[in-house]
Amino acid sequence: MNDMTSINQTTYVIEPAAIPTLAVAGTKALFPVHRIYCVGRNFADHAIEMGHDPNKEPPFFFQKNPDTIVPAGTDFPYPGESNDVHHEVELVVALKDGGDNIPLDKALDCVYGYAVGLDMTRRDLQAEAKKAGRPWETGKAFEASAPCGPLHPVSEVGHPTEGAIWAKVNGTVRQTGDLNQMIWKVPEMISYLSRLFTLKPGDLIFAGTPAGVGAIVRGDEMVAHVDGVDEVTFKVA
Repeated sequence: MNDMTSINQTTYVIEPAAIPTLAVAGTKALFPVHRIYCVGRNFADHAIEMGHDPNKEPPFFFQKNPDTIVPAGTDFPYPGESNDVHHEVELVVALKDGGDNIPLDKALDCVYGYAVGLDMTRRDLQAEAKKAGRPWETGKAFEASAPCGPLHPVSEVGHPTEGAIWAKVNGTVRQTGDLNQMIWKVPEMISYLSRLFTLKPGDLIFAGTPAGVGAIVRGDEMVAHVDGVDEVTFKVA
């Protein structure tokens, strides 16, 4: 081993974790996931459903860990410490670029593509956290809480601004809405988030869910759909 090889070799005290990834539809390429941001109460009917006034409370943001991704073709494992786990179908925005204080008219330049995802929620633990005024991590950021289909590049699907978004459980429609009902649109989410965080290539934004969220149990089949983007299926194990 020469001196240059020795200098460039990195030694870790433990084995580094694998980089979380999403498939890019129709290719063998993988999209490395940096962070996952989620926008809350971004559909007025869902805000009302959860007991809030969308005219008084603007949407807000929380995070999931990148390794909570469940790729398409993998079962969603029903989590422990909960008896009330809910599905929330969402458009997922994947960033190829980022920065701070991104102007609204430049925000869409940061987007690589879109996917269909589910913001899975331990609703009982979230309710306990809300009541106590505590963070939501136990209800929102648990293992496997972000099932997500493959990414579809902007070059193929454009920037969806309208079209049906829905979720079925065992063939029955539970959630239904339209992307044009989002309170904050994709450019606004990106621009606002970039004032709070330094956005990076690899970031995902789960863009909010319509009304109709509900509980699932082991053995259920969840189907999530966004017109013009994708339709993905996850079995609850």
